[in-house]
Amino acid sequence: MCATCGCSGGGVRVTDPAHRHDHHHPHSHEHGHGHSHDHSHDHDHDHSHDHDHGHPHEHSHDERPRGHTVLLEQQILAKNDNLAAENRRWLADRRIRAINLMSSPGAGKTTLLERTLADLAGTLPVAVLEGDQETLLDADRITAAGARVVQINTGAGCHLDAEMVRHGLDTLDPQPGSLLFVENVGNLVCPALFDLGEAAKVVIASTTEGEDKPVKYPHMFASADLVLLNKIDLLPYLVFDVTRWQTAVGRINTGAQVLQISATTGVGLDDWYRWLRALG
Repeated sequence: MCATCGCSGGGVRVTDPAHRHDHHHPHSHEHGHGHSHDHSHDHDHDHSHDHDHGHPHEHSHDERPRGHTVLLEQQILAKNDNLAAENRRWLADRRIRAINLMSSPGAGKTTLLERTLADLAGTLPVAVLEGDQETLLDADRITAAGARVVQINTGAGCHLDAEMVRHGLDTLDPQPGSLLFVENVGNLVCPALFDLGEAAKVVIASTTEGEDKPVKYPHMFASADLVLLNKIDLLPYLVFDVTRWQTAVGRINTGAQVLQISATTGVGLDDWYRWLRALG
C-alpha cells in the first residue's frame, strides 16, 4: 500500500493492445531494502512492557506515529523522483517530449487526444501511454485514432508513477523525436504528487465540473505548466464564471498558461497545437 495516498499499487498490468498480451508487474513501493512493506502493519507495537515514566498513561492501539508516516512518504516520493530522473534522461536522449495529461474523470482527456491525433496526423510522430485502473477502452479509442499506444492498468492504484511509466516505455518503445502523451488516471489529487519524467504537466479542467475546482484542488493546478479549460462550447448552457475560474488559477499558479478550448468543436485547438510544437 502507498503511504502517500493510501492506494494499492499491486497488480499493475502493461498491455500492448496491438498484441493483446499483458505484462504483469507486481508493483510495490520499496524503501531501499530490496523488498516491499505493507504499510498497514508498519506501526504495530508490543504494549505488554512497562513504561517507567513516573506517571500513568495510555496508548491507543489505533495510533499511527505521524513522524514515521511522513518518513515513509518522503522515501516513496524520493524513490519515485530518482526513477523519474532516469525516465527524463532516457526520453531526452531520444529527443522524445513527454506530456503528462491530468484531469478528473470525464473532463475530456481522451476526446482531446483523439482530436489532437487526427489534427496532427502526418506532421510529427505521436505515441500514447494510457493510464486507467481497468479496461482497454481508452487504449482502443487511441488505436482507432491511428496512434501507437500501450495501456497501463493500475488496479486499485489511483495514479501513475515513474516505475509504471518505465515499464510502459519499455513496451511502447516510442520513436525518437516523437511526442509522447501520458494520459494519467482520472484524479485531481494524487497524480500531482508523482513526477513521471515528463517535459510538461497539462491539467485539463471542464466547464461542466464547476468553477470551484482550482480552489478545491490547488496542488493539481499549482503543478501545471499549462491549464486547458475544455468544453467551452457548453458555456451558454451552464452557470460558469470563466473570469472567476481563471482568476483562481492565476492566484494558485502565476506561471501557468491558460487556454480555453473545445475538443469537440475544435475551438482554441490551434493555440494548443502551437504550445505543443513550442515544446520542441
